[in-house]
Amino acid sequence: MAAGVMELWSGLPGYVRSTFWILVVMVAVILSVAFTTLWERKVIGWMQLRKGPNRVGSIFGLVPGIFQPFADVIKLLLKEVVVPSAANKTLFRIAPAITLVPALATWAVVPLDPELVIADIDAGLLYVLSLTSVGVYGVILAGWASNSKYAFLGAMRSAAQIVAYEIAMGFALVGVVMASGTLNLGDIVRAQGGGVSNWFALWLFPLFIVYVIAGVAETNRAPFDVAEGESEIVAGFHVEYSGISFALFFLAEYANMILISALTAVLFLGGWLSPFEGVLPEGSWLAQPSFFWLFLKLFFFLTCFMWYRATFPRYRYDQIMRLGWKVLIPVTLVWITVEGLMVYFKVGPWKG
Repeated sequence: MAAGVMELWSGLPGYVRSTFWILVVMVAVILSVAFTTLWERKVIGWMQLRKGPNRVGSIFGLVPGIFQPFADVIKLLLKEVVVPSAANKTLFRIAPAITLVPALATWAVVPLDPELVIADIDAGLLYVLSLTSVGVYGVILAGWASNSKYAFLGAMRSAAQIVAYEIAMGFALVGVVMASGTLNLGDIVRAQGGGVSNWFALWLFPLFIVYVIAGVAETNRAPFDVAEGESEIVAGFHVEYSGISFALFFLAEYANMILISALTAVLFLGGWLSPFEGVLPEGSWLAQPSFFWLFLKLFFFLTCFMWYRATFPRYRYDQIMRLGWKVLIPVTLVWITVEGLMVYFKVGPWKG
């Protein structure tokens, strides 16, 4: 039966198989976003000696509050969507979609395991950079179209922050391209094969740290969430949004968190490669590359987002901009130079 199913699958047109995987990945990402909100509230609750959500459902008495994300979705769907009378109604309505769509579309080029990637394109890294840059337009439009000074101020602060840290992130990725010699994300993962000692996080450690910090800032998460500084500008660029419109911004933020975590694992920690490669015998399942390893790395970085939120105080805006322009960008430029010297003199993974 399995052979028949595989034969039927291989006989389907390529666009049908791609559409199937697009649906699978999109549903998985949306469900992951839902449960990430629950996981965040649980993690921060544990860190602050609280229980977190524990009322809405459980499975055999385990994981109390497991259905809390679905209750939140139902609540937001039933709430009225209020459009300010003086707002630009067209842009006000499409801004959440402009923020969300790039966060979902980027998954098309993320390699999930050695055999599974929706679009295995050679310029995958450029595709990622271009789409992650588009999300800022949704933020700017949301602030401007709301016709609110508070929303507009939040949008401008958010846009300036995203642009500053996007430059640092781009320079960090230049180091990855230099190390791998390719823009294809799958080939970048394969370039890190041979064991943990070949993972780029080791040889490009300063760029790895810069990428992680820039990823947190790009998603407007604490401690870089000045765009949503409640004590200063209410709730930032989405202050005038309600109901499902607000939920789309919420969905985009968490989808971007998951995406940045996945890209960090792919670009610096070997993606779906096993950390036991070269340590255990090749026949061992622990040494085999699989989605399992990518998921573990992704989950670790996603949990770090919550750890940062529970640990660090919010930075002042001037501190954030100084860090982006005067610290992270110079660090990336210096280490790209060091990496170039390592490549030239055949040091480390380039000695072959």
